[in-house]
Amino acid sequence: MSSKSDRRWGLVYDDLARLALLAVAVMVLLTYQDYGITNDEEVQNVYGIKLLAFYTSFFSDRSAFDYIDLYRYGGLFDLVAALLNLVSPLGEYETRHLLGGLIGVLGLAGAWRLGLLVGGHRVGLMSLLLLLLTPAYYGHSFNNPKDAPFAAAMVWVLYYLCRAVMCMPALPRRLVIKLGLALGLALGIRVGALLVAPYMAVGLGLILVSEWRASHDWTAVRRHGIGMAVRLVPSLFVAYAVMAVFWPWGVMRPLNPLKALHDFSTYPINLDTLVAGEWVKASRLPRDYLPDYLLVNMPEIVLAGLAFALVGAALWLARRIHSGPPLLAGHSMHDRRHICVALVLLAAVFPVLFFIIDQPTAYNGIRHFLFVVPPFAVLAALGLELPWSWLARFDVRLGKLFAGAVCAVMVAQVWVMGQLHPDEYVYYNLLTGGVKGAEGAYELDYWGNSLLEATKDLAEYIALEYGDKPINKVYKVAVCGHRLSAAYFFPDYMEFTKKLDEADFIVAFTQGNCQRHFEGRQIIQVERFGVALSVVKDRRYLKNRSK
Repeated sequence: MSSKSDRRWGLVYDDLARLALLAVAVMVLLTYQDYGITNDEEVQNVYGIKLLAFYTSFFSDRSAFDYIDLYRYGGLFDLVAALLNLVSPLGEYETRHLLGGLIGVLGLAGAWRLGLLVGGHRVGLMSLLLLLLTPAYYGHSFNNPKDAPFAAAMVWVLYYLCRAVMCMPALPRRLVIKLGLALGLALGIRVGALLVAPYMAVGLGLILVSEWRASHDWTAVRRHGIGMAVRLVPSLFVAYAVMAVFWPWGVMRPLNPLKALHDFSTYPINLDTLVAGEWVKASRLPRDYLPDYLLVNMPEIVLAGLAFALVGAALWLARRIHSGPPLLAGHSMHDRRHICVALVLLAAVFPVLFFIIDQPTAYNGIRHFLFVVPPFAVLAALGLELPWSWLARFDVRLGKLFAGAVCAVMVAQVWVMGQLHPDEYVYYNLLTGGVKGAEGAYELDYWGNSLLEATKDLAEYIALEYGDKPINKVYKVAVCGHRLSAAYFFPDYMEFTKKLDEADFIVAFTQGNCQRHFEGRQIIQVERFGVALSVVKDRRYLKNRSK
């Protein structure tokens, strides 16, 4: 294919990526109200309000810094949401869900730019699409105020870090500021962004190895290394300043970020989490917990791309070792791009290896490690590019056939996500038999997202009982799950109660078989692919019997 044709197709892929981002943004605007209130959202919302009070009281209201354990987290999302809720015409949580969805779109844009940088225009488009079609990322974007925004921020940090690697030893001031802003925003969400430090070190180290192999001038290499490190220092100051705005506790003492990082890895939470059909304490997880969940949570097309990437990397490495040119032996853009690919690989694999070795506290599947999903999507896109380009060079028709197969699989994944909506995050791939096969083996609706749908169905059920007549009674409803996940959406004729003996109905999610602990006639079941996520039970006959 000619370079002119390559440029033309490159513009087409970029335009398709922009259209995809626009389409997803529109979809967010149309669907954000479909998502329920999760278990953590109420306390996160309060945390944001308290952080806002810290600033509006001119730093005298410090209640945010002893509120549960949330002071260990940056408050970027929650503080911005609290500010927006001062002016938003939407409901408090609807505003948060819209904000979360749009931040998810920014994360998709970051995956596109990162894929474009390390693999070219087609890889950029595929990176965006593969991340979009990963239900764990898309589903969490709307109502996970910590892990999803952190994943979106980290992909931009990785992008600007790779940009810096491509530009070394000269670093434009604007790039330094952008890297600092992205890192500061990530730290303003979760202290785990400190992982960027070893990524930076590896990037600089590989550049220096490349220079030394090219020149064997240790003095010049050392001078360049010091110069590059000095050029990166301003980005750290920018990051620290941005972090301070959204995570004031993090700068109140010099070692607070490290203290928070240590506390998270050893947090003595006593929750149970489901692992291959067994309930296990979150502080005593098996080493294969995270790899297992990643393997069954990733869409099949992402796994296929990763398999192609693994085979392609092994063949490339063997060829370079056997026939040359030597690895990291020059200053070419190809060598720098290979370093960037190595950084993307590090960003995807290092946290997983850390989990396997250190076994930190974790629960609810991959949600605490959602930030590894975007780099895995980029690696999968690089992997799919290998057979696509090879087949196209061998025979254009074979390349088109492969492209058609990729598109068909993506369309099938869109259908699956449509069937799951708005509970996309309960997705499991065919390795575990889909959602049906995951039932009883892996965690499904641990957030209680489906309680919104169950609550609306109950409201409609009561209204149908009255027909055209006005509803002249207030029904008491108990909730098994987080109270707000259902009660926030109650109409006037439904009222929350903690007292089970006075409840007319109970709305329950199926996490931990919660619904089985309560008597009542089941009248509603919210299900996906034949698996119940939430149920509603009618208890009115029990009240009448007790009378």
